[in-house]
Amino acid sequence: MTKHKQDACETYCYDQAVIDRVQPKIEEISGVELLFKALSDATRLKITYALTLEKELCVCDVANIIGSSTATASHHLRMLRNMGLAKYRKEGKLVFYSLKDSHVRQLVTIAKTHAEEGVKIV
Repeated sequence: MTKHKQDACETYCYDQAVIDRVQPKIEEISGVELLFKALSDATRLKITYALTLEKELCVCDVANIIGSSTATASHHLRMLRNMGLAKYRKEGKLVFYSLKDSHVRQLVTIAKTHAEEGVKIV
């Protein structure tokens, strides 16, 4: 048996009670993929992680933290804001970003902890 066939059922069967219980709830997850899509970009994830470490950061600080131009940092921060993960405030000529809520902080913290546990992606 090949390696790929070992991780699949050898015969097709299903539990109708389980399907009836779970299938109607599947649509409840709709929209969550946008959150993970936002965080799947390495630059946006680094920015989000930086925002978990500080209450708020100026666009210029973010650019220096991630080693990019302010235009690149601003672009990614704007995307995070548009995706509902960050918020901003303007103070004179400066723009400061922070996480929208504690849920974002928790997600990034949990994902980091999970990665530190040595989970290997095959």
